[in-house]
Amino acid sequence: MKGKAMLALLLFLIMFLVPLLSLGAKIPDKTGTSSKRQQASSGGVSSTTPAVQNSSQFKILDTKSNKTITADDRSFLFGAIATEMSPDAPQEALKAQGVAAYTYYSRLRKQQKQNPTPSLNGADFSADTQGWQIYVTKAQMQERWGKNFDTYYNNLTTVVNAVYGQVIKSDNDLADATYYAISSGNTETSEDIWGGKLKYLVSVASPGDVFAGGYQTTVTMTADQFKAAVLKSEPKANLSGDAATWVGEIKRTASGSVKSVQVGGASITGNDARTALGLRSANFTLTYANGVFTFVVKGYGHGVGMSQVGAEYMAGQGSTYKQILAWYYPTTTLTTINT
Repeated sequence: MKGKAMLALLLFLIMFLVPLLSLGAKIPDKTGTSSKRQQASSGGVSSTTPAVQNSSQFKILDTKSNKTITADDRSFLFGAIATEMSPDAPQEALKAQGVAAYTYYSRLRKQQKQNPTPSLNGADFSADTQGWQIYVTKAQMQERWGKNFDTYYNNLTTVVNAVYGQVIKSDNDLADATYYAISSGNTETSEDIWGGKLKYLVSVASPGDVFAGGYQTTVTMTADQFKAAVLKSEPKANLSGDAATWVGEIKRTASGSVKSVQVGGASITGNDARTALGLRSANFTLTYANGVFTFVVKGYGHGVGMSQVGAEYMAGQGSTYKQILAWYYPTTTLTTINT
């Protein structure tokens, strides 16, 4: 009996350990990478992560000083994440943001090397560093964060160490990993918003966004204000007569954003209307009464790709950055590039 008990115990240990060994490729090491290719559990991003050898830098045209500044890839990752999310956001969301930003701007860098834009004067892209748009330096972080700098920067250091050099690719090309603040509850397809179809920029549910502060906003303007804003963008619009008749047919995407709207006989895209009217997104409804146009707006941003609020919500629910990226950029592959 004693021998049978020992044999049973041995068989139990084998059954327990073998699955763990087979899952070894799914357990990240201290740098957040894995040595084997594998499919993320949410079904979108697979990953291959060779060693990182950093030897490149970003050239950034500062729009305020009109000077080109340089940042090595690691420093850029710190500065890019800091401009997009609060440094005390959930780490898995910060990691997802880091990968998305590094992918997006690495793609721009590659494009500029192949086909430079003269106005960039040799830079990879432009940024308003003083306005905390796209990139900021460590010194700027110290100035803004003050006594919280060490805590925040240490949090970012953990994040950067985990994802440094990682990008998402589609068919071996760097993905156009766009992102924004808040979705309307569903993301938009690139085809609906910009006209270019990409298999990984498709509509997915992002239900956590509806709980965010600023998810829904209201904008009001008088008929004269509305008229001035529209004519500045679309001079051919005929805004005479009763203001109640100015707005005609509205076409929407499957996710609810305005694809086009007829205003004064002119067809205006949802994005152009959003810009002209100063709305947070193109997902809006409007009414007119007593000389006032009222817009109810859902979300904040263009709506294509990763919702930052959605990423934070997923992280809060226990999702890893790989699962977040897989959800918002389905069919892409997570890999590490030699920078």
